[in-house]
Amino acid sequence: MRAFYSCLFYLLIPFILLRQLWRSIKAPEYRCRWLERFAVYINKKFPRGVIWFHAVSVGEAEAIFPLVRAIHRRHPDAKLLITTTTPTGSARVKAVMRETVTHVYLPYDLPDAVNRFMKCFKPKLAVMVETEIWPNLFACCGRNNIPLYIINARLSEKSFRGYQKIPLLTHPALAQVNLIATQTQEDANRFIAIGADSEKVKILGNLKFDIENPQATIEQGLQIKAGFFGGRFVWLIASTHKDEETIFLEVYKEIKQKIPGLILVIAPRHPERFADVKKLCEQQRLNVVMRTTGESVYSETDVYLVDTMGELKMLYAASDVAFVGGSMVPKGGHNILEAASAGVPVMFGPYMFNFKEITSGMLSHNAAIQCQNKDKIVNSIVALYKQPDYRRVLAEKGSEFVRQNQGAIVRICEMLDHDI
Repeated sequence: MRAFYSCLFYLLIPFILLRQLWRSIKAPEYRCRWLERFAVYINKKFPRGVIWFHAVSVGEAEAIFPLVRAIHRRHPDAKLLITTTTPTGSARVKAVMRETVTHVYLPYDLPDAVNRFMKCFKPKLAVMVETEIWPNLFACCGRNNIPLYIINARLSEKSFRGYQKIPLLTHPALAQVNLIATQTQEDANRFIAIGADSEKVKILGNLKFDIENPQATIEQGLQIKAGFFGGRFVWLIASTHKDEETIFLEVYKEIKQKIPGLILVIAPRHPERFADVKKLCEQQRLNVVMRTTGESVYSETDVYLVDTMGELKMLYAASDVAFVGGSMVPKGGHNILEAASAGVPVMFGPYMFNFKEITSGMLSHNAAIQCQNKDKIVNSIVALYKQPDYRRVLAEKGSEFVRQNQGAIVRICEMLDHDI
């Protein structure tokens, strides 16, 4: 079955590259470093015997940064490698980890590419993050006796159904894994149902709770709120997707009539959409300032557009209320714990299926507000504005919920220590 999968993958490569080229029209980074995706490294020398982490994109990378730092503290002589799949994930690894780790793109799951990758880096340990099951990659780890772990593992209902349909690929791949550290019991059950050995599945919690939010970042955000935003009521919309901004701009106009000092801060999820969001604001006849211009925010400024990456933690601290995007359209939502840990009231929409357990926990602790429609958004923002005590209590409950669920880093470090 794996031979058939590999042949099919080879046949699809031209189409995959065409898709990358198409995506590069708006995100030129997709046009770069193609050879890395085939594990072809020209005139580059990389360390061998690495501890290797793979994080698909920004969310997974952010989740493992504290873990990678903890591993580095425990094993200061270890050589660390982080691979990603997306350019945004790549940029985030470089910006945050700098010279402390080596970084390349994960090669496509082709036998020759995987073999070249393994020969180049000779990993002593492989750690996949969340939902990454690659048949050829896992088989190569098995052949080379490389301990393989899946950490912070989760399996959505959609992924679960997909893997169930290909047991001849999934079962042999999972047989190569030393241990799967899941986020929840439901995730554990699903991994076992698709072929994982129940003895190799443990529930060790969610790394996203172990957020590093330096006090300096919080203070910087508070200074921006008091100075740059002039004490206005700041509503941050984080990680928005296509079609969401239209919803929030319409809602902003309605709320602005009730809160004259309101300013809307929008941070799109993908950098290739910055220009589109600016144009959308202008079409709505709203006064917009982009962060990279360095322009001041005045009383007539409606929208502050964050056209940078990696500043959300600071901006959460600079806001009065944060709405986490990807949740008003069926994208499945984004990490709401960053906002909660920054001490800001958290809101999100109806589509949070990628963070079902976290969403349920936050709501059961009365630590967040879920908005099913525009009216709920309007009423909630106005209520939070008029009731400072309500804002404070909601923020405190969110922070407490995060603290209560921390500890996954320590548990995962102790697990990985056996093979480092």
